[in-house]
Amino acid sequence: IASAIGRVEAFIMRNSRSLLTALGVVIIVVGGFFGYKYLVAVPRMEKASAMMFAAEQQFAQDSFKLALNGDGNFAGFLQVIEKYGSTGTGNVARHYAGICYLRLGQYQEALDYLTQYKGSTDDVPSALLAAQNYGLRGDVYVQMGDYAEAAKSYEKAVATSSDPLTAPYYLKKAGEVYEKLGDNAKALAAYEAVEVDYPTSMEARDIQKYIGRIQQQ
Repeated sequence: IASAIGRVEAFIMRNSRSLLTALGVVIIVVGGFFGYKYLVAVPRMEKASAMMFAAEQQFAQDSFKLALNGDGNFAGFLQVIEKYGSTGTGNVARHYAGICYLRLGQYQEALDYLTQYKGSTDDVPSALLAAQNYGLRGDVYVQMGDYAEAAKSYEKAVATSSDPLTAPYYLKKAGEVYEKLGDNAKALAAYEAVEVDYPTSMEARDIQKYIGRIQQQ
């Protein structure tokens, strides 16, 4: 044991400068991470949230143009994105902006912002928001007449979250789009998934009507 300790001490003595340099780098990296997080990232997130508050209120009142652009007295989602786009709040603002453009009938702009949103499935609320984002993309594609992409988006929404409030809703939408595409097999599969996997959902109440319509063809 004494011999081993001696070898360790000798190694430290020979390499003290390198070890101190490595330790210094570790301290700088760790300190830099926490310094950025608590001195830069968190305050920016708080400022972004405060800036977006009025826009969210306008959004809740269906004042989509005001929510998007502001009115000079308060910022809209576009201003939040421009100033704080790198923050989590700025990311959510992109999702909001996409919805505003969709409601205003500006479909390409809606798609641009919805696809810029970076979704997450780390927790239930994040997964639900990510699923909604895919579902909204599907709605945009439907408005643009691109049913194939709409179907893909609705399927992604279902795959992102199996929550009983969202999954059957997007499954039913996927079925309707598959019918437009003439793919009755996939439409039937989507409708039957609503019936079997989400029997207590709102969508399941009349899903037999959709299933029967295809089976009779």
